[in-house]
Amino acid sequence: MIVVDHLTKKYGELEAVRGLSFTVDKGKIWGLLGPNGSGKTTTMRILTGYLAATEGRVSVGGFDVFEQPNQVKMIIGYLPENVPLYPEMTVSSYLRFVAEIKQIPRSKRREAVARTLEAAGLETVRNRLLRNISRGFKQRVGIAQALIHDPQVLILDEPTIGLDPAQIVEIRQLIKSLGRERTIMLSTHILQEVSQTCDGVAIINEGRLIVSSSLAKLASSFADREGIVLKVRRGGREAAALIRKVSSVDKVEQEGTELRVEWAKSCDPREEILSIISQKELGLLEMRPTTPSMEDIYLKAISGGTVQ
Repeated sequence: MIVVDHLTKKYGELEAVRGLSFTVDKGKIWGLLGPNGSGKTTTMRILTGYLAATEGRVSVGGFDVFEQPNQVKMIIGYLPENVPLYPEMTVSSYLRFVAEIKQIPRSKRREAVARTLEAAGLETVRNRLLRNISRGFKQRVGIAQALIHDPQVLILDEPTIGLDPAQIVEIRQLIKSLGRERTIMLSTHILQEVSQTCDGVAIINEGRLIVSSSLAKLASSFADREGIVLKVRRGGREAAALIRKVSSVDKVEQEGTELRVEWAKSCDPREEILSIISQKELGLLEMRPTTPSMEDIYLKAISGGTVQ
């Protein structure tokens, strides 16, 4: 649905984006993750046709962003980092105004506004002035203006910036619900944003792509170790001491009622560990694999990841 091919953007001598290439499949929620100043916003603006590229190609839904900009804008909804709201308007009047700007036929505007109010969770504030609603609702209005023409693709630039924890959770849930029918790409520097909302991520740093993949593949490829979390009915300390004696186990940590066990990828001591628990009748209650956190993946990618 989104194809970025060797994208480069220069501001004079400064290269904000350097040979960026990645794809986002239809129906996926993809994060564009990187530190401040990494080129995320520049990439988003190029994707939506608001900014020209220096080199490279970008297509959305099969349309070339540079050669077919009008067709691209018809299928894209864009939430910029700073949403252009008019405080003297009500929520409904603002959306009617946006519907007119986006050339939705007059006969369909009422229906479009009603649909968008419901989709964005704005029905309770539809008649309130924009100046009098909370930051969370203003962000919902920003998402609503991106949705008003029922686009196939949503491009969201820092969608939860400046929100309190409760509002962040609400916006994440809204994005996930919208992703059931659309392809979504969101930029962020917040790691939890990606792990709790996205199917995959493109990590960039200093304008270059570090890696782009699904979260599951990333977790597997960046993990240099494997491990499990165990919970036993009794004898937690005894179990930890016994498992430490297994030659291929490198690390055993006890965290409350759980044991975290790690080993190198080249070996797998799980059968031996289970045999010990069974023989000592420690009572296995739970065993689950450990995976590297988004923080682990991000720090490894930024500090020493190979450009993909």
